[in-house]
Amino acid sequence: MTNPANASQQYLKNAVMTAGPEQLHLMLLEGAIRFATRGKEAIEQKDVEAGFNALERAQRIVLELSDGLHREINPELVDQMAALYAFIYRRLVDGGVQRDVQAVADALRILRHQRETWVMLIEKLAQDAPATTGPEPAPHTGADRGESALSLEG
Repeated sequence: MTNPANASQQYLKNAVMTAGPEQLHLMLLEGAIRFATRGKEAIEQKDVEAGFNALERAQRIVLELSDGLHREINPELVDQMAALYAFIYRRLVDGGVQRDVQAVADALRILRHQRETWVMLIEKLAQDAPATTGPEPAPHTGADRGESALSLEG
C-alpha cells in the first residue's frame, strides 16, 4: 500500500521535474501565497509558532524568486522586480516579527497580483506557441530544483 504523503511528494517531484520555467515560477508564487496565507491565519489565531513557520517558508520562496532573476536580460525590469520581492520579503518578516496581519496582507496582495499576471503570461505563451513543440527543459533557478520545489509542499 502506498503512503499518501509519499505519493503526494512523488507527484510534486514529477510535476517540478517536467515543468517549464514559466510553470515553475507559477508554482513558486502559489507556494508563497499558500504559506503566507497560513501564516496570516495563524497570527489571527494567536498561534505564534505556526505563524512563524509558515511565514518563514513563504520568505524562503520569495528569496528563491528573487535569486532566479537574471539581470543581464533586462536590467531595469529586473531591478524593479528585485525591489518588489524585497518589499514582499520585508512585509512577510514584519508580519512574523510584529505579528502584523496587515503586513502579511500587503505581501499577499502583491503575490496574488503577480500570480494573476503570470497566469495570463502562461496563457498568452500557450496561444502563441506552435502546437508541435514539446516542453522546454527549465533552467536552473537558484537552488537545486528538487530541493526548492519540494519546499512548496505542506
